[in-house]
Amino acid sequence: MAANEHPNELRRFVHWGPITVLIITSIVTLTTWRWWPSDLTFSTSAHFGLFVLLNLLATYNFVMAVLVGSGLLLRKWKPVDYRETKLMQYCKKCEGYKAPRSHHCRRCDRCVLKMDHHCPWINCCVGWANQAYFVYFLFFYMLSNLHAAVVLCCVGFRFISGFYYSRQLEEVLRLHFFSISMCIFGFGLAVGIVLCMLKLLLIQMSGILRNQTDVEYWILQKASTRRYLAKLKPFVFPYDLGWYANLGQVFNIESQMRSKGIHWALRSGCDRYDLTCEQLAQKADKRKRTRIYKCIRNFTGYWLPIWSQGLWVTISIPCTDDPRIILQPDDIIRVTRIRKHWLFGERVIDGSEDRRKDQRKGPIRGWFPCRCAIDITKEASEIKMKSKIESEQGDMKAILGYNSWTGKQRLGKINQD
Repeated sequence: MAANEHPNELRRFVHWGPITVLIITSIVTLTTWRWWPSDLTFSTSAHFGLFVLLNLLATYNFVMAVLVGSGLLLRKWKPVDYRETKLMQYCKKCEGYKAPRSHHCRRCDRCVLKMDHHCPWINCCVGWANQAYFVYFLFFYMLSNLHAAVVLCCVGFRFISGFYYSRQLEEVLRLHFFSISMCIFGFGLAVGIVLCMLKLLLIQMSGILRNQTDVEYWILQKASTRRYLAKLKPFVFPYDLGWYANLGQVFNIESQMRSKGIHWALRSGCDRYDLTCEQLAQKADKRKRTRIYKCIRNFTGYWLPIWSQGLWVTISIPCTDDPRIILQPDDIIRVTRIRKHWLFGERVIDGSEDRRKDQRKGPIRGWFPCRCAIDITKEASEIKMKSKIESEQGDMKAILGYNSWTGKQRLGKINQD
């Protein structure tokens, strides 16, 4: 998605995700239509009308989920009361503060209102504005493919069994090989889609009934661990209003427009910045655990660096869609996640690189192989402590020098008198 204030929604369809969905839908729909029973009875006509209706509803909600988008927070956004910024996170990319329940998506390159996750199939995030359309799409798409799978299974079985008992199956398979192959392929595709949609629908409804996004679920998991280790009272999620009110937060248009993606109803005894303050505390703990690494070997940033890093490192790549960062010797990286063969961190950009026009391309935050860097946390701490001591000594010398100079000035003045 474009990173301007008013992105062109139609461009979202020019992506492998929406194109793949439309192609798969066309294959299943056309195959089912080709194999639909030829006898024109009321039952077959009603079934065909239901099949067309389910496909239209699925397509409509899919298109709306793409066109409406997730709902973006304005760039350089800030609260009306500036004192509230102390309780909020600041987004360097959008140059503004994050509203409650908003999170920055690196693929959309924008802060998203009530961000659940980034979905490649609709080429945008699922968030405050389009979550209802996305859930409706999952539901109707699952039903349409379930209907198609049942039709293809019944008609295909009746077709093959009829010729099997008449001992003409071999000739029929030879004459109608492509058509039968498409029937089997369409049936397998429809069954796979039903299973995938069912899983996604259960995940979405589970979060909606608790009024939690996928991002907030992980925040609560970390909050539970952090507060247990710190011996603090358990964190109370401020947006869980009960299953009925939680459903209204997504599927009730009036409730949606009332919140505007920023002002959310709260359970009693909670504050609108409880979740944000918990995030700030988690990030403070994360900074304390940060390790400093120095790059000693080039890394190209490729997803499968088999030639530069070896087969074993390539096989052990992290099973995430987080980016890889390009590294050069002497680069400094702040590492926050450590695996056996890979590290996750953020490359430190010095002032000279920031001023240069030919800045290094690619992300500065992501994964890189362990063998490309060494841990210098202890040395960095010693250097930092030494510089702090030298700075304090310099300040002390300046103070003593100033006191000595003022003392001489006063003594000279007394002698003159």
